[in-house]
Amino acid sequence: MHQYQEQATITRFELLAEKIIRLTIYSPQIAAQARPGQFVMLKAGPGKDPFLRRPFSVHQTTNNGHFQLLFKVVGRVTDILSHMKEGEEVSVFGPLGRGYRIKERQPACLIGGGMGIAPLLFLAGHLSCTRKEQMKDIIILGSRTGAELEPLVGDFHHFGIRIIAATEDGSYGRQELVTEAMKTAELEKDTVAYACGPEPMLAAVKDICRDRGFECQVSVESVMACGIGACLGCTCRTYDRGYTQVCLEGPVFNAEDLRWNS
Repeated sequence: MHQYQEQATITRFELLAEKIIRLTIYSPQIAAQARPGQFVMLKAGPGKDPFLRRPFSVHQTTNNGHFQLLFKVVGRVTDILSHMKEGEEVSVFGPLGRGYRIKERQPACLIGGGMGIAPLLFLAGHLSCTRKEQMKDIIILGSRTGAELEPLVGDFHHFGIRIIAATEDGSYGRQELVTEAMKTAELEKDTVAYACGPEPMLAAVKDICRDRGFECQVSVESVMACGIGACLGCTCRTYDRGYTQVCLEGPVFNAEDLRWNS
């Protein structure tokens, strides 16, 4: 797998909901190489402010050289990105990390919470295109409010996969946590779970999968500065290897390998 660093052009800017933005970026090399679950390191704005790059999951790719990022404005870098315009350039490095290890012959359950939904669209598209036989796949998506969740769910309908939506306030879909929706979902006995979201959600998904005998892969969200293992800023605890680096060994891990903080 090759990585590329380049100045890439923003070709589309979408404000999907308050502070939730999707950028389409033209970068044929990164778009061709990226796989579901991988990420890019991005630097926004000219000069040295902000100095460090920030990680973003690849939301999806297109066959005409574009990839997309989905994010919520929560800090300086995302605030800068929220004010950029179509035709402007960003510095991008990627694709990076280890993505989801997709089991083509087993049903999939995709579970996303909040902005953890971002990499799952890429995964859902991959499953839709590569399945050689029909599987009872399911997508479970959750967020605090319908205003945040509803704009993100629409794109998943294109793949013909059953979707369960859940919000904490009940304004869209079921009124429950995404993990509660997973507990009651009808899933095949050999289902593989692919999850992304906040750590408490991932820990709960891990427990559910253990109880039901499912394999579980989780994409870990982590702050990092380099994406290549040099800064040591993205370590997480595992049972068999002690501390490991999210950027090199992840961001996707087998859930049973991770030692969650109590």
